[in-house]
Amino acid sequence: MLGAHHRRARFRAFLATTCTAVLGATLLTGAGTASAQAPSPAARPATAPAAGDKVIGYFTEWGVYDRNYHVKNIETSGSADKLTHINYAFGNVTGGKCAVGDAFADYEKSYTAGQSVDGVADTWDQPLRGSFNQLRKLKKLHPDLKVLWSFGGWTWSGGFGEAARNPAAFAQSCYDLVEDPRWADVFDGIDIDWEYPNACGASCDTSGRDAFKNLMSALRAKFGDSNLVTAAITADATDGGKIDATDYAGAAQYIDWYNPMTYDFFGAWAAQGPTAPHSPLTSYSGIPQEGFHSDAAITKLKGLGIPSSKLLLGIGFYGRGWTGVTQKEPGGTATGPAPGRHEQGIDDYKELKSRCPANGTVAGTAYAHCGNQWWSYDTPAAIAGKMNYKNEQGLGGTFFWELSGDTSDGELIKAIN
Repeated sequence: MLGAHHRRARFRAFLATTCTAVLGATLLTGAGTASAQAPSPAARPATAPAAGDKVIGYFTEWGVYDRNYHVKNIETSGSADKLTHINYAFGNVTGGKCAVGDAFADYEKSYTAGQSVDGVADTWDQPLRGSFNQLRKLKKLHPDLKVLWSFGGWTWSGGFGEAARNPAAFAQSCYDLVEDPRWADVFDGIDIDWEYPNACGASCDTSGRDAFKNLMSALRAKFGDSNLVTAAITADATDGGKIDATDYAGAAQYIDWYNPMTYDFFGAWAAQGPTAPHSPLTSYSGIPQEGFHSDAAITKLKGLGIPSSKLLLGIGFYGRGWTGVTQKEPGGTATGPAPGRHEQGIDDYKELKSRCPANGTVAGTAYAHCGNQWWSYDTPAAIAGKMNYKNEQGLGGTFFWELSGDTSDGELIKAIN
């Protein structure tokens, strides 16, 4: 089982439609810094999200290492007040079953009083520690906050093909793990991030068009109506692309909502460019690939008959960039990925906002040309525009990858709200 330091891979990447291009992609990570501010132990009501409007943030289990982002930071940043749900990423999928991703980070790591959500230190003999226990404490402060355990992701989606051969056994394994008596009260359901059913991600899946639907049906049957069952899905709306490869419409009856990953459409895995925003809301003149923008994905999924209320709009709390760029506007040539704090070609919003400030907009998002670097990312103003789109489309809410990319005072999540 891979440890967090060896799973540098980020949630996902939207690459070209061939396996060859996909396998050459740069994988991603999140980031974060800890805050010393002590939270109040008093429970507070959720303040910001409108009734029925979901705000879902991903929390990465590996963020507790060199990124130094912990559950406490969700509280001290003010983000906990603005979230309706947290997706805990990721559990593994191996041997046809759901499995723990990183036992140390999940439920073994000990927290001091200063590091803990409620200011109470872990003891050596308590039955549950780690991020799971910290999430339990966070939920006590925010009784309406829900947490889902997300399985798969870019790195660990290769196991879904085997799982799809016996959906009932897979669903049973996931239920047994999510509802383990040690942490059953922490989780309110399961999120599936299969990249991608009957298509290519880090590897190519050939389990067939109905495999995803059958898997989600089995999960719903096992988890019942009292638990949430959700899925992160492709936003590739090209003709014959990843949305077309799977029966997402047929599976929709079994899920509470979909998170179409409307980011990472373009990036420096195309090392020479052209430069292009990784999360365009709409098409624009010169877009490198038609069907690679948020509106195309939402329009296509709605056109399949999936209710608007079951579709959320995805936001990236990070940017993607190139180096060797001389042209300010999108469409310029490059020589490779721009340097990032943790990985080439990608960096957090909290780093980019001052290091390479946005000085242009295109297709409902922002871009920045500084020196010989070109970056695209969503600013608070860009997010505000995307929220207008979300409201106009009647979508069920917003989700974002991921919490540690925001500023220490939650600049981006405030823009969502």
